[in-house]
Amino acid sequence: MPLSFFIRTRVSCSPLIERACIPSAHQASRVQNGEQKAGIPGQGEKVLSALNEDKCEALNFGINYGMVANNLPTPADVVTLLQAICVSKAKLYDADRSVLSTFTNTGISFIVGIPNQELGALASASQAFQWVQENVAAHLPDTHISAIVVGNEIFSTNDTTLMGQVLPAMRNIYLALSLLNLHHDIIVSTAHSFSIVTTSYPPSSGQFNPAIATTYMKPMLEFLSKTKAPFFINVYPFFPYKENPKMIPIEYALFKPNPGVQDPKTSLHYTNMFDAQLDAVYFAIEALGYHNITLLVSETGWPSAGDENEVGANIENAKVYHQNLMKHISLQHGTPLHPNTSLEVYFFALFNEDMKPGPGSERNYGLFKPDGTMVYEFQFFNQPNASSSCSSLHFVFTLFLYFPTLMHLIHFHL
Repeated sequence: MPLSFFIRTRVSCSPLIERACIPSAHQASRVQNGEQKAGIPGQGEKVLSALNEDKCEALNFGINYGMVANNLPTPADVVTLLQAICVSKAKLYDADRSVLSTFTNTGISFIVGIPNQELGALASASQAFQWVQENVAAHLPDTHISAIVVGNEIFSTNDTTLMGQVLPAMRNIYLALSLLNLHHDIIVSTAHSFSIVTTSYPPSSGQFNPAIATTYMKPMLEFLSKTKAPFFINVYPFFPYKENPKMIPIEYALFKPNPGVQDPKTSLHYTNMFDAQLDAVYFAIEALGYHNITLLVSETGWPSAGDENEVGANIENAKVYHQNLMKHISLQHGTPLHPNTSLEVYFFALFNEDMKPGPGSERNYGLFKPDGTMVYEFQFFNQPNASSSCSSLHFVFTLFLYFPTLMHLIHFHL
């Protein structure tokens, strides 16, 4: 193959990838001579990390890295992808060792999860200590872990046995962190579905489901208050819009300009459903006597496709929701009830996951397809110099991928 081929060649990207400065995930992480090993970031990742230090702006958002699929890129590919789009926070639904070890020294911080089915064993303090040792402490400090989520959306189920396991598990995990002197750096919480707020309009009427409020929520809030941990909440304006599109303006759900609504009790004005849902949660927490607990949005998103009866699930709405949400976060205005309060938000999700059960929308929340291309155009606002970043990234990837062959050919021609 002529030398001129390698000099001309650049990493091949689709127009959508070009807009987001994202080379192919496969191309990005594979070393031409095969030296990169699983779980050990190669030189390309190191170059990218150094390149992005000056290109990325800090922004209080992360992304959910779900893996209910059979066609996802390797963790090494995902390292490169997240660094290329300047995402420094990710959330897992377990504590996958291959993922956490691959992300060593990448500067990406993780929230790890404990699956619902594992909570029963954590009623034992010794089991909880072993879990923390093996799944958290073993990865520190090379992989940064900021939080442990004990179960996901348990209080929207009817499983009272499982509900009763959450707080004991949280306490034992926190105790284990304390014994290892990690409790100042790693928070312990559990993630809730917004459906636990059975009264949410107007936001000032926010109340938790009476069946769980006193028995489960109040003691949990006491734990969060004492440990200074946030309340993790999953909010999806898509769901109420889908159920009632004639009553809820799409503009209100998508952060588009609209007259908004005023809470008759507080006179607070809401121009989007996202803020209204969050304030309903704040009011529900305060109704139980707690005023010092912050929120962390552990999931939010909009599907790019869905079943025929899933009104609003399409690419255009997904694109607008995520882009406007990014703008909303970047302003750091908080909510009407808690203005000027920085809010940490985790988008759902990184990839479309083809094995998720349920309606079609469940498999179409990803910003990316499994091959690393974007589902729709999306500008990550923590890439202030997108065009220059793209040029630099393409140059680095091209040089990195072809350097061994290029040097060999130059030597041969000399």
